[in-house]
Amino acid sequence: MRRVLCILFVLLLTLSGTVAQESDPETGVTFGGQLSGQITNAEPRLVYYFDGQRGEVISMRLQTTRGSLDPTLAVLDEAGTWVAGGDDSGGNRDVWIDALTIPRSSRYFVVVSRFGTRLGTTTGSFTLDMERIGVSSESGSALRYGDSVINNITNMQPQVYYSFRARRGDLVNIQMLRDSGDLDPYVQVVNSNAQVVADNDDVVGSGSLDATLTALLIPEDGTYIIVATRYGESAGTSSGRFILTLKEAKGSGFGNSPQAAVPLSYGSVFEDEVTADTPLKYYTFDARQNDLVGIRMSRSSGSLDSFLVLTDSNMQELMSDDDSGGGQNAEIKSFLVPADGRYYVLATRLDREQGTTAGRYKLELQTLGNAFDGVPEGATRLTYGTTITGRIDSTTPEVLFAFYGNENDAITVSLNRGDGDLDPTVSILDSTLTELHTDDDGGDGQNARIARFVLSQSGIYYIRATRFSGTDGNPNTQGSFTLVLARVFN
Repeated sequence: MRRVLCILFVLLLTLSGTVAQESDPETGVTFGGQLSGQITNAEPRLVYYFDGQRGEVISMRLQTTRGSLDPTLAVLDEAGTWVAGGDDSGGNRDVWIDALTIPRSSRYFVVVSRFGTRLGTTTGSFTLDMERIGVSSESGSALRYGDSVINNITNMQPQVYYSFRARRGDLVNIQMLRDSGDLDPYVQVVNSNAQVVADNDDVVGSGSLDATLTALLIPEDGTYIIVATRYGESAGTSSGRFILTLKEAKGSGFGNSPQAAVPLSYGSVFEDEVTADTPLKYYTFDARQNDLVGIRMSRSSGSLDSFLVLTDSNMQELMSDDDSGGGQNAEIKSFLVPADGRYYVLATRLDREQGTTAGRYKLELQTLGNAFDGVPEGATRLTYGTTITGRIDSTTPEVLFAFYGNENDAITVSLNRGDGDLDPTVSILDSTLTELHTDDDGGDGQNARIARFVLSQSGIYYIRATRFSGTDGNPNTQGSFTLVLARVFN
């Protein structure tokens, strides 16, 4: 009788108004966590909240730890409607809710009070424990990562629906296995706009009829629907029991994998963190050939020894840096983009996964424009390792080439005659077209060659291919040529 009176009392209390409006609860209850509190004459009830999903099965335990407290427990929905609760359980004053199935996805409120509430006299301390036991297999239930459900596909029920919440960059594994019958499983994932974002019937090469989606990349935050069905869906003929499993794949999370790399734009600054669990973050940007880009990773807290890696679209490493930014900051300066396309930045720490430092950082991507902006029209662009042919004669007495070089690069330039009587001459010029070095016969015969010329700074340089200037009785020569630009490493 006492229990019935208690429940009626709680109902009258909660129906008088929405708990959220009256108490404005700020403390959330988490699954697997424990809250401690105290009921006093001045504060005869406390209100907490949790976000429950449809079909979840939870348990709660409210225990007095000190004093004379005779606790009561009520679970209410957002409208203040009573969902579950009680007074005494198991022959003592503790309150148990053994298995509450959440009716719909929403925010719920947990009211901890004392028998009689404001009219009551007991006081004391308590602990509140909440556990997620599992999830209902009924169609319409909301799943979390790690959940498995069992259900049946029949002619009366050819499709079963489940939902899950995911964030942009999550990588999701979904597996639908036949457990009985002749069921040929087929699974789809549908977004909030009713668009199918992924589906699978049979895993190619597996020899199995089971349906599997592996490392599905979630494009946007939101709620997604899993449609568990059969080949042919409503028109199909197979039936049986299935086991559906939803898991988070390795590397899941925005920025934790190349598939979910964080997009960068020039001038953008991102703040993030390197930790023991997440020692590496992925970023991506698009660039044009010969763009000059700068990337800086600056430590903002902790012991982090910043380390940067730049890769191409195939994750082939192009450049890396540890401490060029000063101190333990990493910086890649004036990188010349080799081709149009997508590039990746890996923000990590010294020794990468095996490293021990950790902390927050700022990542900046800057552009210095295109390296060949301002190069005279008609100057052919070269890169190291280029071999190119041309011709020098009275119509074209010289040819100008442009290339980008880095400070301390050692280069060799060869200009060799092909046909005719050409007496080649080659020169290296700086960005202002001022001559730095020239040669006439440094190669074999009358060929020109500049060997191991060291660039004084990073930037644009020019190569001028021409001929030895003739005098009276020694007319200007002409003919074809082959020019070779090479970087020397030893």
